[in-house]
Amino acid sequence: MQASTVIRNARVLTMDEAKPRAEAIAIAGNRILAVGSDAEIAALVGPQTREVDARGATVLPGFNESHMHIFGGSAGLNTLSLFGLRGFDKLKAALQRFAAEHPDSKLIVGMSAEYTIISETDNLTRHDLDAIIADRPVVLMAPDHHTAWANTLALKMAGLLEGRDVGVGNEVVMAADGLAHGELREINAMGPVFALGDTGGREGLGVETGGEPDHVTDADRAADIAVLKRGLAYCASLGITSLQNMDGNLYQLELMEEIEKTDGLPVRVRIPFHMKSFMPLADLETKAAAWHARFTSDRLRCDFVKMFMDGVAQSGTALFIEDYANRPGWTGTPLFTQAHFDEISIAADKLGLSIAVHAIGDGAVRMVLNGYEAVIAANGPRDRRNRIEHAEIVHPDDTERFGTLGVVASMQPTHPPGSAGTPLEPYVSCVGEARWQYCFPWRKLVDTGAKIVFGTDWPVSPLSPISCIYDAMNRKVWRADVPDHRLTLTETLAAYTRTSAWLEYMEDRKGILRAGYLADIVVLSGDIEAVGVDRINTLTPVLTLCDGRVTYEA
Repeated sequence: MQASTVIRNARVLTMDEAKPRAEAIAIAGNRILAVGSDAEIAALVGPQTREVDARGATVLPGFNESHMHIFGGSAGLNTLSLFGLRGFDKLKAALQRFAAEHPDSKLIVGMSAEYTIISETDNLTRHDLDAIIADRPVVLMAPDHHTAWANTLALKMAGLLEGRDVGVGNEVVMAADGLAHGELREINAMGPVFALGDTGGREGLGVETGGEPDHVTDADRAADIAVLKRGLAYCASLGITSLQNMDGNLYQLELMEEIEKTDGLPVRVRIPFHMKSFMPLADLETKAAAWHARFTSDRLRCDFVKMFMDGVAQSGTALFIEDYANRPGWTGTPLFTQAHFDEISIAADKLGLSIAVHAIGDGAVRMVLNGYEAVIAANGPRDRRNRIEHAEIVHPDDTERFGTLGVVASMQPTHPPGSAGTPLEPYVSCVGEARWQYCFPWRKLVDTGAKIVFGTDWPVSPLSPISCIYDAMNRKVWRADVPDHRLTLTETLAAYTRTSAWLEYMEDRKGILRAGYLADIVVLSGDIEAVGVDRINTLTPVLTLCDGRVTYEA
């Protein structure tokens, strides 16, 4: 049989423990035909075969982004990035320039605004934003997407200026004058402002409510599909061939389904059913299980339930076991009671659905582990691949429970403060030095038997897997006696490929480069093993194939 495409003269890291290295790969249709030496693969070249000379560069299984938000991230490509920007004058210049360039935008949106963007000590207020732009609604989103700051006009238009009850764990922060301060904590508080935007906030519904948009015109739908196509193409340009979305609704699934039926998805997409605390338990069967039955292909699937147990440390919405170091008497509030979470988890598991739960603080992590333990007790043993998203702080009593219970740690190497250009404050002060050793404990989790996958949480952090791998390999400790939790390069690459495929129950057909497996492949611009960990971020994808199809070529 002749190959349709051959990649040769490569440093192939197959991630296949049975045959970890090779020089070349042959592809036929959407499958890998053979993996071997240049000479072996040359025998499969025919007159119609496309030959790609990798020039000694690394070839890997396509990256599997295990935690991201595709709709919000795609929409964010059209907003102002404030990543790395600090100082009032710089913020003023950036916002005013962006506003002038986008005179028709209904809402001026700035993304990745640090908590300390104008001061190490003073929080951003609506008055600060009014001093920059007062006659158009403005909102800035923190990098973690759990806090936003709006100007007075935006707050007034959203009906938040005089405050509003936005539910447990969410807050419209109020000032001493009885009006909103400008800071909005968590999605229920931020949602009304983002609904003012050009998209009507549709890109955020999968996180905010898990529900569907009230009214979508044909023009709205076409615009949303265009937004998603741009985002998916961006994923492919970074070597991503699979993405696991961490918010969901039927609207997103149907948009993806339409793209697949017309142009074809350039990336494999996995979207959850997002279970909120106010939803009836019956939704698991009438919606989650129904979507699971409908979306089952290797290119678009819905087979797990996502929940949020807490918020983030920086805004005081993460759930700790002991008090916040900078806020005595406060530990945070869970978004579910233990009994309610257990009930949902047991019901979802009975329906054959996997579970993924956002848990930042050690208190939230413990509650989720307790729930997964309750699932095993109620439903008995089976091959479960449930996960905890972020697990930023893990109490030492709970570390080994990940491995014992078979819980996957879904971690983001771009998140530790000090990584990816992020400041240490206010995170390290919220957590307190006594807990630093338990923060982002990748090494400890792996050493005690847990499986780990990596992702970026885009648009919370930049999406590039190469940059994320660089951050994973170059993470700095906050103090000399704090453990170094970095993994090896091989372990890090596995967390972006083989293990992520296993987590999806797709280890029999993707995640490694082996004959018969799906042709999901990325070719880099250089040798990732030879370049040195401090220069990994100089590499770029030059060719991405998903399902045997070229989805990006430099």
